[in-house]
Amino acid sequence: MREISLDRLRTLVAIADLGSFAEAARMLNLAPPTVSLHIADLEARVGGKLLSRTRGRVQPSAIGETLVERARRLLADAEQALEDVERQVQGLAGRVRLGASTGAIAQLLPQALETLSQHHPAIDVQVAVLTSQDTLKKLAEGALEIGLVALPQAPVKGLRIEPWRRDPVMAFLPARRECPEVVTPAWLAAQPLILNDGTTRLSRLTSEWFANDGYQPTARIQLNYNDAIKSLVAAGYGATLLPHEASTPLHDTRIAMRPLQPLLWRQLGIAHRAGEVERPTQHVLDVLWGLSAG
Repeated sequence: MREISLDRLRTLVAIADLGSFAEAARMLNLAPPTVSLHIADLEARVGGKLLSRTRGRVQPSAIGETLVERARRLLADAEQALEDVERQVQGLAGRVRLGASTGAIAQLLPQALETLSQHHPAIDVQVAVLTSQDTLKKLAEGALEIGLVALPQAPVKGLRIEPWRRDPVMAFLPARRECPEVVTPAWLAAQPLILNDGTTRLSRLTSEWFANDGYQPTARIQLNYNDAIKSLVAAGYGATLLPHEASTPLHDTRIAMRPLQPLLWRQLGIAHRAGEVERPTQHVLDVLWGLSAG
């Protein structure tokens, strides 16, 4: 079955508006025989007459009126689609799919999205909560444009993975309890603990921090949502180890934050597909790089 081309529909609409084959040909910059051929093709496709001549003016038939009405919508949709794509190519609008862990989404990503909305309000960032491994997998499959991942990561063919942030991991403690100015593995291992679950890179980092000093404490509870962990700390349920971004000061007075000895760092990277980057994606990357920390 032959499809109906937009060019032929555009010719039909022009004739309906102008009432003349010759005027339509001039407006569309087509030869008169081409205009006649377009209408003949459409009439052969629909199996009926689309136009009639009345008092020297060409007008749509009843069938033609139906097709003209639908053709106007199709042509407007096609024009809008082209404009939308052109805006995306120019970086003025578009959709960017981003994958990140809950740790990055909780504090860092909202800052980036706020800045992006000020400079590029028509760019829509769709966020998926994923582990670093799932993020890299979806990036390689083309299901994401950007990923915020824990470092280090093994190289992935077709992807660029670059260091982004290096934030200190701190002890978060119930403020009503006495606590040292600097927290060691020995002291913290004796406290009730609320830690990230074993699927996260942070869990492996904190386990290594304890193990290097000869401790393997068992957490009272394991979660994968840092804000929920902080709420439990504020309620006095236990202590935790979490990254602290300098741009996100601690507001809850029920929580005391202390540095670790030895120091521990959480490193994050930005991943995206290698090669040319579309402009909306580049705008998001530029905002994220603006949040980089040494």
